[in-house]
Amino acid sequence: MEAFGRLMMGIAPWLSLPNDRSLESIQREELLIMALKSYENAVDSLNPDYLLWKGESQILVDAAFIASSFLRGFDYLWEPLPDKTKKEYIKHFIELRKIKPGKNNWLLFASTIESFLMKVGEDPDNGRLYDNLKTINDMYIGDGLYSDGAKFHFDYYNIFVIHPMYVECLDVCSLNEDYKIAIKRMQRYGELIERFISPNGHLPIFGRSIVYRTAILQPLAYLSYKNLLPESLSYGQIRSSMTAVINGIFSSKDNFNEKGFLKIGFCGSQRDVGEYYINTGSCYLASTAFLPLGLGEDHPFWSDKSEYWTQLKAYNGDSFPIDKAFDSENQLILKL
Repeated sequence: MEAFGRLMMGIAPWLSLPNDRSLESIQREELLIMALKSYENAVDSLNPDYLLWKGESQILVDAAFIASSFLRGFDYLWEPLPDKTKKEYIKHFIELRKIKPGKNNWLLFASTIESFLMKVGEDPDNGRLYDNLKTINDMYIGDGLYSDGAKFHFDYYNIFVIHPMYVECLDVCSLNEDYKIAIKRMQRYGELIERFISPNGHLPIFGRSIVYRTAILQPLAYLSYKNLLPESLSYGQIRSSMTAVINGIFSSKDNFNEKGFLKIGFCGSQRDVGEYYINTGSCYLASTAFLPLGLGEDHPFWSDKSEYWTQLKAYNGDSFPIDKAFDSENQLILKL
């Protein structure tokens, strides 16, 4: 369940591209058929592929990623499903309301599920949706950063969960002014991540869950996919820098086992950096770096000329922009 939801959340935009009769499109159509059947089997209790919908709190996390995959590929991944399957998902998602999330990034797992239920016409649990979003907003500490609970954590969870899920929920709820502010914060965080990328295409290793690998790129991938890059970043430099990071991480021949599944590690097999909550399925959050695959080949992300990214410009002796902190004085409190 963990592997499936995380994988689909990353490749949903690619699976949602229209058929252009190319070889890639033919392959994509085959995988889309498989994906839809997998979604169907996932909530069929008589099927061997029925996922683990019963259990402790972790089920809330895994279900939220599935809900997010539906939000990111709604017309192609949700709409074609049989009515019976849709009813099963709605029932399973509602049953998860019994799980109370902690007051940290987990609030967004509940909010994501409630946002999806709202999108399909169900009445959301307002506490799990709006109150949680208000709490996340209150965790904003400035310059594009949210704390993860009462205390700030210097890790990548602003990337893995907070920015993307917070923005998606606000978008679904049509909280337009708050959405605009959240995007500006995400854009600022995207600027910081771009500046983290070294001249040789490496990102610093710190904090928990580093085995999510290329998921570190999710804000840049998301902003590119949604055509929301800040003016300070060009598509050419983002594509070049992301490609360098992805190539650097996956250049190791030891990232996959003999069956083709990702191994626990950041660049290869490094089980010692996997926390107690990490399993093989956890690693598939790496797929979120590939959101721009959902952009057509004529999109500037693909068609613009390659450019150096900031650190490569700086260490090459080229001119590069001065970094400026994001002015957050006009941040909003959720107008609910």
